[in-house]
Amino acid sequence: MYLFTSESVSEGHPDKVADQISDAILDEFLSKDPNSKVACETLVTTGQVVVAGEVKSEAYVDLPTVARRTIRRIGYTKDEYLFSADSCGILSAIHEQSPDINRGVDRAQPEEQGAGDQGMMFGYANNETDTYMPLPLALAHDLVEVLAEIRREGKEMTYLRPDSKSQVTIEYDDNHRARRIDTIVVSTQHDDFISAAEAGSQEEADRRMLARIRRDVEEVLVPRVLRERVKTPEVRALFEQGGINYFVNPTGKFVIGGPAGDTGLTGRKIIVDTYGGRGAHGGGAFSGKDPSKVDRSAAYAARHIAKNMVAAGVADEMLVQLSYAIGVAQPISVYVNTNGRSHVGLSDGEIAAKVAEIFDLRPHAIEQRLHLRQPIYTETAAYGHMGRVPQVVTKTFADDSQRDVELFTWERLDYVEEIKKAFNIK
Repeated sequence: MYLFTSESVSEGHPDKVADQISDAILDEFLSKDPNSKVACETLVTTGQVVVAGEVKSEAYVDLPTVARRTIRRIGYTKDEYLFSADSCGILSAIHEQSPDINRGVDRAQPEEQGAGDQGMMFGYANNETDTYMPLPLALAHDLVEVLAEIRREGKEMTYLRPDSKSQVTIEYDDNHRARRIDTIVVSTQHDDFISAAEAGSQEEADRRMLARIRRDVEEVLVPRVLRERVKTPEVRALFEQGGINYFVNPTGKFVIGGPAGDTGLTGRKIIVDTYGGRGAHGGGAFSGKDPSKVDRSAAYAARHIAKNMVAAGVADEMLVQLSYAIGVAQPISVYVNTNGRSHVGLSDGEIAAKVAEIFDLRPHAIEQRLHLRQPIYTETAAYGHMGRVPQVVTKTFADDSQRDVELFTWERLDYVEEIKKAFNIK
């Protein structure tokens, strides 16, 4: 028996605000010039946004307009938040991409495109949820995403502000099966909705606000997550058996939050973005990077491989590592670890060799297979890049142009039959 914990953060968390601005800028460039090379970093703090990075593109993008539009969509629209779409300052320090990097990427033959950097990238999947994601992270994402939906609707929990965090601890047996939910932590930014004058003292006001928020988390938020997000009877049973320890706003008060409470930076929530600590991570962030950067595209490819392999029945769990050298098309290594949970009569090394045969892992091939030169990245920048639902949506850009794009292509189960054939799985 053991406990395992994962966390998530909402779209209003300062690091996620930064991620969303970076990816919104990337999408604007890709919507106008699909061959754009972008590496965009964002810093947000009290009343201020700083955008920096390197771009090579035929397109022009009004960066302040894109940043303000993103901040407004997230919900920072009031000056009392000390960070507002209409009043924050925006500093742009974007410059042209280094030609020394570009020479290693562009090739006369597109399929020989080199990797945009060196490094190792990981993908992971297991079969404990219908999305092939670790259960603690899936539930942590559900909690903050539904909390944001409640905030936008403005009908219940009307005191909510954009910043929030969640954490879920699951107890597992020695066969890696979830036995119960041990702990749920929810911290949510809120209005100062009970005054000291009304309550008789600030201490009593804080106590009443906390009691109200805790009750609403348990009686409004969690039941809605169960109704709308939890689809499998096994996971519902974990909630219904009770005994869950709840920690709601453990400091007692959370009025000052968002970029005013904590400086946010692009790429500082890479474990939230991926597998909640259950799978490995190579260290490279995703947001603000076009798909020539294998930090992003190869991580998506590795997830696509792991998910399809588990769905095909090769193993109950799989970690895939890919590594690259800058300017080199073929990966340096392909590694697979099934943690002893394989269902085929092959070693993990032999499974990795088959993976390299089934999937073309050159950067250009990954871009083409997963359609990564589309403006599809803003939607990835909150509530996880993995475990999402592949779908076609119509997006509207800053110049009011519209385009249909396919989101989360790396979550498609489109290689299952080919994998079954390769591994002789009936």
